[in-house]
Amino acid sequence: MTTDLFSPIEVAGLTFPHRIAMAPLTRSRATQPGNVPGAMNVTYYQQRASAALIITEATQISQQGQGYAWTPGIHSAEQIDGWKRVAEAVHNQGGRIFMQLWHVGRVSHPSFQPNGALPVAPSALPVPGKTFIVDELGNGNWGEIPVPQELDLAGIRPIIDDYATAARHAISAGMDGVEIHAGNGYLLDQFINSESNHRTDQYGGSSQNRARLLLEVTDAICAAVGPSRVGVRLTPLGRFMGMGDEAPEETFGYIAEQLNERKLAYLHLVEPSVVGTSLDENTDPRWDGIMALLRKKFTGTLIVAGGYDLQKAKDAIASGRADIVAFGRPFIANPDLPKRFADGHPLNEPDQTTFFGGDARGYTDYPTI
Repeated sequence: MTTDLFSPIEVAGLTFPHRIAMAPLTRSRATQPGNVPGAMNVTYYQQRASAALIITEATQISQQGQGYAWTPGIHSAEQIDGWKRVAEAVHNQGGRIFMQLWHVGRVSHPSFQPNGALPVAPSALPVPGKTFIVDELGNGNWGEIPVPQELDLAGIRPIIDDYATAARHAISAGMDGVEIHAGNGYLLDQFINSESNHRTDQYGGSSQNRARLLLEVTDAICAAVGPSRVGVRLTPLGRFMGMGDEAPEETFGYIAEQLNERKLAYLHLVEPSVVGTSLDENTDPRWDGIMALLRKKFTGTLIVAGGYDLQKAKDAIASGRADIVAFGRPFIANPDLPKRFADGHPLNEPDQTTFFGGDARGYTDYPTI
Protein backbone atom coordinates (compact mmCIF):
# COMPACT_ATOMS: atom_id res chain seq x y z
CA MET A 1 0.00 0.00 0.00
CA THR A 2 1.29 3.46 -0.90
CA THR A 3 2.01 5.69 2.07
CA ASP A 4 0.65 9.21 1.68
CA LEU A 5 -0.67 12.10 3.80
CA PHE A 6 -4.02 10.33 4.18
CA SER A 7 -2.65 6.91 5.16
CA PRO A 8 -3.29 5.71 8.73
CA ILE A 9 -0.35 5.34 11.13
CA GLU A 10 0.13 3.74 14.55
CA VAL A 11 1.77 5.95 17.17
CA ALA A 12 2.12 5.08 20.85
CA GLY A 13 -0.59 2.45 20.64
CA LEU A 14 -2.98 4.90 18.99
CA THR A 15 -4.26 4.68 15.42
CA PHE A 16 -4.19 7.99 13.58
CA PRO A 17 -6.54 7.92 10.55
CA HIS A 18 -4.22 10.21 8.55
CA ARG A 19 -1.00 12.20 9.06
CA ILE A 20 -2.22 15.80 9.46
CA ALA A 21 -1.47 16.92 13.01
CA MET A 22 -2.34 20.18 14.75
CA ALA A 23 0.80 21.96 15.92
CA PRO A 24 0.98 23.59 19.37
CA LEU A 25 -0.32 27.16 19.16
CA THR A 26 -0.18 29.73 21.93
CA ARG A 27 -3.43 31.72 21.85
CA SER A 28 -3.44 33.43 25.30
CA ARG A 29 -7.07 32.75 26.14
CA ALA A 30 -6.98 30.86 29.43
CA THR A 31 -9.69 31.84 31.92
CA GLN A 32 -8.69 34.24 34.70
CA PRO A 33 -7.81 34.19 37.48
CA GLY A 34 -5.63 31.11 37.58
CA ASN A 35 -4.79 30.47 33.89
CA VAL A 36 -7.47 27.77 33.70
CA PRO A 37 -8.79 26.26 30.43
CA GLY A 38 -12.44 27.30 30.16
CA ALA A 39 -15.50 26.62 28.04
CA MET A 40 -14.18 28.59 25.06
CA ASN A 41 -10.98 26.50 25.06
CA VAL A 42 -13.03 23.31 25.18
CA THR A 43 -14.94 24.41 22.08
CA TYR A 44 -11.76 25.40 20.25
CA TYR A 45 -10.10 22.00 20.66
CA GLN A 46 -13.30 20.06 20.10
CA GLN A 47 -13.75 21.82 16.74
CA ARG A 48 -10.30 20.59 15.66
CA ALA A 49 -10.61 16.97 16.84
CA SER A 50 -10.37 15.63 13.28
CA ALA A 51 -6.61 16.24 13.39
CA ALA A 52 -4.57 13.03 13.42
CA LEU A 53 -3.16 14.36 16.69
CA ILE A 54 -3.79 17.61 18.53
CA ILE A 55 -0.74 18.92 20.36
CA THR A 56 -2.06 21.48 22.80
CA GLU A 57 -0.81 25.00 23.16
CA ALA A 58 2.30 25.22 25.32
CA THR A 59 1.24 24.75 28.94
CA GLN A 60 3.38 25.94 31.83
CA ILE A 61 4.52 23.30 34.30
CA SER A 62 4.74 25.81 37.17
CA GLN A 63 4.20 29.47 37.92
CA GLN A 64 7.92 30.00 37.33
CA GLY A 65 7.48 28.51 33.86
CA GLN A 66 5.01 31.16 32.63
CA GLY A 67 6.22 33.87 30.27
CA TYR A 68 3.15 35.20 28.45
CA ALA A 69 -0.19 36.61 29.53
CA TRP A 70 -3.21 34.32 29.84
CA THR A 71 -1.46 31.06 28.93
CA PRO A 72 -2.78 27.89 30.64
CA GLY A 73 -0.97 25.85 33.26
CA ILE A 74 -1.09 22.27 34.49
CA HIS A 75 0.08 22.81 38.07
CA SER A 76 -3.18 23.54 39.95
CA ALA A 77 -6.27 21.44 40.64
CA GLU A 78 -8.42 23.95 38.73
CA GLN A 79 -6.16 23.74 35.68
CA ILE A 80 -6.24 19.94 35.73
CA ASP A 81 -10.05 20.01 35.87
CA GLY A 82 -10.16 22.48 32.97
CA TRP A 83 -7.94 20.27 30.84
CA LYS A 84 -10.09 17.24 31.72
CA ARG A 85 -13.01 18.92 29.97
CA VAL A 86 -10.82 19.62 26.93
CA ALA A 87 -9.57 16.02 26.69
CA GLU A 88 -13.05 14.61 27.15
CA ALA A 89 -14.48 16.84 24.41
CA VAL A 90 -11.73 15.84 21.96
CA HIS A 91 -12.11 12.15 22.75
CA ASN A 92 -15.89 12.36 22.37
CA GLN A 93 -15.25 13.47 18.77
CA GLY A 94 -12.85 10.56 18.20
CA GLY A 95 -9.73 12.71 18.48
CA ARG A 96 -6.34 12.19 20.10
CA ILE A 97 -4.51 14.82 22.15
CA PHE A 98 -1.05 15.30 23.68
CA MET A 99 -0.23 18.20 26.01
CA GLN A 100 2.86 20.27 25.32
CA LEU A 101 4.77 20.90 28.57
CA TRP A 102 6.48 24.29 28.82
CA HIS A 103 8.96 26.21 30.91
CA VAL A 104 9.87 29.49 29.23
CA GLY A 105 13.07 30.06 31.23
CA ARG A 106 14.40 33.54 30.50
CA VAL A 107 11.57 34.51 28.12
CA SER A 108 9.47 35.86 30.97
CA HIS A 109 8.86 38.90 33.15
CA PRO A 110 8.86 39.48 36.92
CA SER A 111 5.09 40.09 36.77
CA PHE A 112 4.64 36.36 36.13
CA GLN A 113 7.28 35.09 38.55
CA PRO A 114 6.70 34.01 42.15
CA ASN A 115 7.40 37.01 44.42
CA GLY A 116 8.29 39.14 41.39
CA ALA A 117 11.65 37.41 40.96
CA LEU A 118 13.79 37.60 37.85
CA PRO A 119 13.19 34.84 35.27
CA VAL A 120 15.63 31.93 35.35
CA ALA A 121 18.07 30.86 32.64
CA PRO A 122 21.20 28.74 32.10
CA SER A 123 23.22 31.99 32.00
CA ALA A 124 22.52 35.61 32.95
CA LEU A 125 22.52 37.03 29.42
CA PRO A 126 20.34 39.71 27.79
CA VAL A 127 17.36 38.39 25.83
CA PRO A 128 16.78 39.78 22.29
CA GLY A 129 13.01 39.92 22.30
CA LYS A 130 9.84 40.89 24.12
CA THR A 131 7.13 38.96 25.90
CA PHE A 132 3.35 39.39 26.12
CA ILE A 133 2.44 40.93 29.49
CA VAL A 134 -0.61 42.50 31.12
CA ASP A 135 -0.29 46.29 31.34
CA GLU A 136 -1.65 48.68 33.99
CA LEU A 137 -5.03 48.80 32.23
CA GLY A 138 -5.33 45.00 32.13
CA ASN A 139 -4.59 44.79 28.42
CA GLY A 140 -2.04 42.56 26.71
CA ASN A 141 1.07 44.36 25.51
CA TRP A 142 4.61 43.45 24.49
CA GLY A 143 7.01 44.15 27.36
CA GLU A 144 10.78 44.22 27.73
CA ILE A 145 12.47 41.11 29.12
CA PRO A 146 14.99 41.78 31.92
CA VAL A 147 18.38 40.09 32.14
CA PRO A 148 17.56 36.78 33.87
CA GLN A 149 19.16 35.14 36.87
CA GLU A 150 21.41 32.13 36.30
CA LEU A 151 19.99 28.88 37.63
CA ASP A 152 22.19 27.30 40.26
CA LEU A 153 22.36 23.53 40.65
CA ALA A 154 19.94 23.62 43.57
CA GLY A 155 17.38 25.32 41.33
CA ILE A 156 17.58 22.78 38.52
CA ARG A 157 16.32 19.71 40.42
CA PRO A 158 12.93 21.23 41.31
CA ILE A 159 12.34 22.09 37.67
CA ILE A 160 12.96 18.48 36.62
CA ASP A 161 10.51 17.40 39.31
CA ASP A 162 7.98 19.98 38.08
CA TYR A 163 8.14 18.47 34.58
CA ALA A 164 7.46 14.97 35.91
CA THR A 165 4.59 16.19 38.09
CA ALA A 166 3.10 18.12 35.17
CA ALA A 167 3.24 14.99 33.00
CA ARG A 168 1.37 13.02 35.65
CA HIS A 169 -1.19 15.81 35.89
CA ALA A 170 -1.65 15.79 32.10
CA ILE A 171 -2.30 12.04 32.03
CA SER A 172 -4.66 12.33 35.00
CA ALA A 173 -6.53 14.99 33.00
CA GLY A 174 -7.10 12.44 30.24
CA MET A 175 -4.38 13.41 27.79
CA ASP A 176 -3.11 10.61 25.54
CA GLY A 177 0.45 11.76 26.12
CA VAL A 178 2.75 14.75 26.55
CA GLU A 179 5.20 16.63 24.37
CA ILE A 180 8.31 18.16 25.94
CA HIS A 181 8.81 21.64 24.50
CA ALA A 182 12.57 21.79 23.96
CA GLY A 183 12.59 24.40 21.21
CA ASN A 184 11.71 27.98 20.22
CA GLY A 185 14.14 29.65 22.60
CA TYR A 186 12.57 28.44 25.86
CA LEU A 187 14.29 26.91 28.89
CA LEU A 188 15.42 23.52 27.54
CA ASP A 189 16.43 25.10 24.23
CA GLN A 190 18.37 27.77 26.15
CA PHE A 191 20.41 25.02 27.78
CA ILE A 192 20.92 23.17 24.47
CA ASN A 193 22.25 26.12 22.45
CA SER A 194 25.79 27.43 22.98
CA GLU A 195 24.68 31.01 22.24
CA SER A 196 22.50 31.09 25.36
CA ASN A 197 24.41 28.63 27.59
CA HIS A 198 27.77 29.90 28.86
CA ARG A 199 27.92 27.60 31.90
CA THR A 200 31.11 25.87 33.02
CA ASP A 201 29.52 23.12 35.15
CA GLN A 202 28.02 19.78 34.05
CA TYR A 203 25.19 21.60 32.24
CA GLY A 204 27.46 23.69 30.00
CA GLY A 205 30.39 23.46 27.62
CA SER A 206 30.15 20.37 25.43
CA SER A 207 27.13 19.39 23.35
CA GLN A 208 26.58 16.46 25.69
CA ASN A 209 26.57 18.70 28.75
CA ARG A 210 24.21 21.22 27.17
CA ALA A 211 21.81 18.40 26.28
CA ARG A 212 21.92 17.05 29.83
CA LEU A 213 18.89 18.92 31.19
CA LEU A 214 16.65 17.88 28.30
CA LEU A 215 17.65 14.24 28.76
CA GLU A 216 17.17 14.38 32.53
CA VAL A 217 13.72 15.92 32.04
CA THR A 218 12.88 13.29 29.41
CA ASP A 219 13.95 10.47 31.72
CA ALA A 220 11.94 11.87 34.62
CA ILE A 221 8.82 12.16 32.47
CA CYS A 222 9.31 8.69 30.98
CA ALA A 223 9.58 7.29 34.50
CA ALA A 224 6.38 9.13 35.46
CA VAL A 225 4.11 8.22 32.53
CA GLY A 226 6.00 5.77 30.28
CA PRO A 227 8.12 6.54 27.19
CA SER A 228 5.37 5.58 24.73
CA ARG A 229 3.40 8.60 25.97
CA VAL A 230 6.23 11.08 25.48
CA GLY A 231 7.24 13.16 22.47
CA VAL A 232 9.93 15.85 22.20
CA ARG A 233 9.87 19.01 20.08
CA LEU A 234 13.15 20.55 18.88
CA THR A 235 14.04 23.56 16.72
CA PRO A 236 17.51 22.85 15.30
CA LEU A 237 18.94 26.01 13.70
CA GLY A 238 16.20 28.06 15.38
CA ARG A 239 17.09 31.73 15.95
CA PHE A 240 14.04 32.87 17.92
CA MET A 241 14.87 34.69 21.17
CA GLY A 242 18.61 34.64 20.52
CA MET A 243 19.18 30.96 19.87
CA GLY A 244 22.17 29.62 17.96
CA ASP A 245 24.63 26.76 18.34
CA GLU A 246 28.30 26.50 17.42
CA ALA A 247 27.98 22.91 16.17
CA PRO A 248 24.32 22.08 15.46
CA GLU A 249 25.07 18.82 13.64
CA GLU A 250 26.95 17.51 16.66
CA THR A 251 24.53 18.88 19.26
CA PHE A 252 21.26 17.81 17.69
CA GLY A 253 22.71 14.61 16.27
CA TYR A 254 23.68 13.60 19.82
CA ILE A 255 20.22 14.52 21.12
CA ALA A 256 18.50 12.50 18.38
CA GLU A 257 20.65 9.45 19.17
CA GLN A 258 19.87 9.72 22.86
CA LEU A 259 16.14 10.20 22.34
CA ASN A 260 16.09 7.25 19.93
CA GLU A 261 17.38 4.99 22.70
CA ARG A 262 14.45 5.97 24.89
CA LYS A 263 11.77 4.60 22.50
CA LEU A 264 9.59 7.69 22.64
CA ALA A 265 6.25 8.19 20.91
CA TYR A 266 7.81 10.62 18.43
CA LEU A 267 10.32 13.34 17.70
CA HIS A 268 8.89 16.65 16.45
CA LEU A 269 11.17 18.95 14.42
CA VAL A 270 10.38 22.55 13.53
CA GLU A 271 11.93 23.57 10.24
CA PRO A 272 13.83 26.89 10.26
CA SER A 273 11.45 28.46 7.73
CA VAL A 274 9.58 29.88 10.74
CA VAL A 275 11.03 32.29 13.31
CA GLY A 276 8.53 32.89 16.09
CA THR A 277 5.27 33.58 14.24
CA SER A 278 6.89 34.80 11.01
CA LEU A 279 7.95 32.96 7.87
CA ASP A 280 11.66 33.30 7.11
CA GLU A 281 12.72 32.92 3.51
CA ASN A 282 16.43 32.85 4.45
CA THR A 283 16.55 29.19 5.42
CA ASP A 284 19.93 28.04 6.73
CA PRO A 285 21.61 26.05 3.93
CA ARG A 286 22.69 23.41 6.48
CA TRP A 287 19.11 22.44 7.21
CA ASP A 288 18.50 19.65 4.70
CA GLY A 289 21.72 17.94 5.78
CA ILE A 290 20.78 18.21 9.45
CA MET A 291 17.28 16.97 8.67
CA ALA A 292 18.68 13.90 6.91
CA LEU A 293 21.08 13.30 9.81
CA LEU A 294 18.32 13.44 12.43
CA ARG A 295 16.03 11.26 10.33
CA LYS A 296 18.78 8.65 10.23
CA LYS A 297 19.58 8.83 13.96
CA PHE A 298 15.97 8.82 15.19
CA THR A 299 14.29 5.73 13.81
CA GLY A 300 10.87 6.25 15.43
CA THR A 301 7.95 8.39 14.30
CA LEU A 302 9.07 11.79 13.04
CA ILE A 303 6.77 14.83 12.91
CA VAL A 304 7.78 17.97 11.01
CA ALA A 305 6.29 21.46 11.11
CA GLY A 306 7.06 24.92 9.81
CA GLY A 307 5.66 26.60 6.73
CA TYR A 308 4.00 23.51 5.19
CA ASP A 309 1.14 23.64 2.72
CA LEU A 310 -0.75 20.69 1.29
CA GLN A 311 1.67 19.94 -1.56
CA LYS A 312 4.78 20.27 0.59
CA ALA A 313 3.20 17.97 3.16
CA LYS A 314 2.35 15.37 0.53
CA ASP A 315 5.93 15.53 -0.76
CA ALA A 316 7.36 15.17 2.77
CA ILE A 317 5.40 11.98 3.42
CA ALA A 318 5.97 10.51 -0.04
CA SER A 319 9.73 11.10 0.13
CA GLY A 320 10.09 9.69 3.63
CA ARG A 321 11.24 13.04 5.01
CA ALA A 322 8.67 12.64 7.81
CA ASP A 323 5.86 10.39 8.99
CA ILE A 324 3.44 13.14 10.08
CA VAL A 325 3.18 16.85 9.22
CA ALA A 326 1.93 19.35 11.82
CA PHE A 327 0.12 22.51 10.72
CA GLY A 328 -0.24 25.66 12.80
CA ARG A 329 -1.88 28.70 11.26
CA PRO A 330 -3.95 26.64 8.77
CA PHE A 331 -5.57 24.92 11.79
CA ILE A 332 -6.30 28.27 13.44
CA ALA A 333 -8.52 29.33 10.54
CA ASN A 334 -9.71 25.89 9.41
CA PRO A 335 -11.06 23.69 12.20
CA ASP A 336 -11.84 21.02 9.58
CA LEU A 337 -8.45 21.22 7.86
CA PRO A 338 -8.08 17.47 7.12
CA LYS A 339 -11.44 17.42 5.30
CA ARG A 340 -10.57 20.55 3.33
CA PHE A 341 -7.26 19.00 2.28
CA ALA A 342 -8.81 15.64 1.41
CA ASP A 343 -11.69 17.09 -0.62
CA GLY A 344 -9.84 20.00 -2.23
CA HIS A 345 -11.78 22.80 -0.57
CA PRO A 346 -10.26 26.30 -0.31
CA LEU A 347 -8.85 27.42 3.04
CA ASN A 348 -9.99 30.28 5.26
CA GLU A 349 -7.29 32.90 5.91
CA PRO A 350 -6.32 33.46 9.57
CA ASP A 351 -6.79 36.86 11.18
CA GLN A 352 -3.40 37.63 12.73
CA THR A 353 -4.82 40.43 14.86
CA THR A 354 -6.68 37.81 16.93
CA PHE A 355 -3.80 35.35 17.40
CA PHE A 356 -3.00 36.35 21.01
CA GLY A 357 -5.67 37.17 23.56
CA GLY A 358 -9.27 38.19 23.09
CA ASP A 359 -12.61 36.42 22.87
CA ALA A 360 -14.25 33.97 20.48
CA ARG A 361 -13.53 36.20 17.48
CA GLY A 362 -10.72 34.63 15.48
CA TYR A 363 -10.76 31.65 17.85
CA THR A 364 -13.94 29.58 17.64
CA ASP A 365 -15.87 31.44 14.92
CA TYR A 366 -14.06 30.25 11.76
CA PRO A 367 -16.53 28.48 9.42
CA THR A 368 -16.35 24.81 8.52
CA ILE A 369 -17.37 23.22 5.24
